[in-house]
Amino acid sequence: MFRKSRHRFLRGAVCAAAALACLTAPAATAGAADAGQSTCTPKRFFVSPQGDDGANGTIGKPWKTVEHARDVIRQRGLNKHMSCDIQVELRAGDYPVAKTVQFNETDSGSNGHSVVYQSYDGPGKARFLGARQITGWQKYKGNIYKTQVDKNQPFYTLYDNGQRATTARTPNRTSTETLGPYFQGVESSDDALTNSQQWMAYKDGDLNQDWDLHDAQVVVWSGGHWTWFTDTDPILNVNWTKKFISLRYPTRYALFSHVGSRYFLQNSLDFLDEAGEYYLDHATGELYYWPRSGSIENSQVWAPTVKTVFSVAGSSPNAKVHDLSLDGLTVQYTDFTDWYRYGWNGNGDSGVPHKYDDYDRQIEMPRNRYGAITLTNTTHVALRRMHIADTGWTGVFMLFANDHDTVSDTLFERLGGDGVKLEGGYPGEGNISHDNVLTDNYINWIGQLVPGDASGYEVVDSGHNELSNSVIQHSARYAVSVKAITTVANADNYAGGNVLKYLRIAHAGQDSGDMGAIDSYGVQNFEPHTIESQMSQITIDDVNADPSMPDVVPSGIHMDAGGCGWNFSNIKITNAQYKSPFHGDTHCNTFENDSWNDGFDESKLELDKIGVTPNFPYPLPENTPAH
Repeated sequence: MFRKSRHRFLRGAVCAAAALACLTAPAATAGAADAGQSTCTPKRFFVSPQGDDGANGTIGKPWKTVEHARDVIRQRGLNKHMSCDIQVELRAGDYPVAKTVQFNETDSGSNGHSVVYQSYDGPGKARFLGARQITGWQKYKGNIYKTQVDKNQPFYTLYDNGQRATTARTPNRTSTETLGPYFQGVESSDDALTNSQQWMAYKDGDLNQDWDLHDAQVVVWSGGHWTWFTDTDPILNVNWTKKFISLRYPTRYALFSHVGSRYFLQNSLDFLDEAGEYYLDHATGELYYWPRSGSIENSQVWAPTVKTVFSVAGSSPNAKVHDLSLDGLTVQYTDFTDWYRYGWNGNGDSGVPHKYDDYDRQIEMPRNRYGAITLTNTTHVALRRMHIADTGWTGVFMLFANDHDTVSDTLFERLGGDGVKLEGGYPGEGNISHDNVLTDNYINWIGQLVPGDASGYEVVDSGHNELSNSVIQHSARYAVSVKAITTVANADNYAGGNVLKYLRIAHAGQDSGDMGAIDSYGVQNFEPHTIESQMSQITIDDVNADPSMPDVVPSGIHMDAGGCGWNFSNIKITNAQYKSPFHGDTHCNTFENDSWNDGFDESKLELDKIGVTPNFPYPLPENTPAH
């Protein structure tokens, strides 16, 4: 049943790419291409920002909200005995989202047919905005404006005319394309600060005792000479006599190790000193902003209202959402969080016994498991022709039991975290995440708020997925990361069998170390090693870290501990900072025609197929990397 639905979805892709008439034809032909199947007429409903949920849902009298369309389909049981697809046609315009739009297993298709929520007027035209526009600005002083917002609706990022505003910080960024410069912590003579994850000694002169830091945060590459993860941590207080900052929560790693950790301070009115910066006093709800354009009249300022715009979640791995599609929607503006750390700090810190409790350190804590679109307990769900932009955290988070899902033909831009994060369950406790397809996606500007775990595609304890025909660029850390944990027996490891092909990668590893633009960790840890994962037809260019980065410089491909079981074929790496473009074990992997080995034949690269396909539905950004 599900296989048939996938075929129908792909046929619809061809139809939509050919002409809008496919959407507007009075009798669409889902299923006609299958031999022996008759044509059918989809049941169609219409939604418009100018509609009325009291109307009848026709093209002339559309409903107003997607939630109402969902509820009508549920309540009437229209998706229980389907003989053709149900199409919810979303007219062009803005759909404000004050509360996450939720789909569950009762919203699934049936009999091999899908329930499809699609942009009627073309890709990207129906825009779901997880934000509210901020108005009421008054001149504060100089170029800074001020307004009052609801202190009971806090937010942790801000947008102006489709661009992320910078939380007021010190030191100031040198450009919108870099995270630095940074302050750097120092070693303290106070033994209590040694190996501390909450006390950070600062260099004399970096902090000013006159600053108001009551609502300020530290953004820090914790670990000292390790530059692997960033923490965003509220300041508890500052000891001005002993010169150290106390943080509210433990960071991922110690704040001094061989060298001090790089950091900057943010969210104080004292730091608001250039265009594009804002400060929010969470206690009073006073918002201050220096417009990027210099004119508040020419600015549309948006404060996020939700962390997740669409949630597609079955109630359990045995009650999955299936045969449901989102097609051609823009999803824009989502929120970040008040503090962030990647994973628990120690084995078993989740508090739930597991076969491999050290895996706690490799996954997101529950408080950070959100994407602009989040899929949980799904199968044969498709996200296609989406435009996902200006997110607080991940664009698409595929969490836990998801299989045979597709994310395709989608433009991702200006992401707070990852593009697509595909995270399964715990090793050795059931293979619940597998056989997903991420293809024909353009992922641009990754990890703007979480640079230390930025990745275009991140695959965690999930296997037999296809990652193909994509452009991934501008990441402080990874372009693609595939990982589990190094203690897992091969039989308990579900991160094998992944296929990476036809990827064009540029400008990764821009601010971190001991990593590669493509990075693998813990996916096959023990002998005998078998080749079950593939990388082929990939180009990687410009993997160079900020000069302040103190760790081992990045490489093009980094096979970390347990980075085994891969075949590498027809891969070209240029302008990577590490002494060899490839860094890792060679005895447990195989190689065929790769640029770092002798005898490389560049003519075997299928350059016309690498990157997004000619049918990609959005104009390519100007900075698309060359072949």
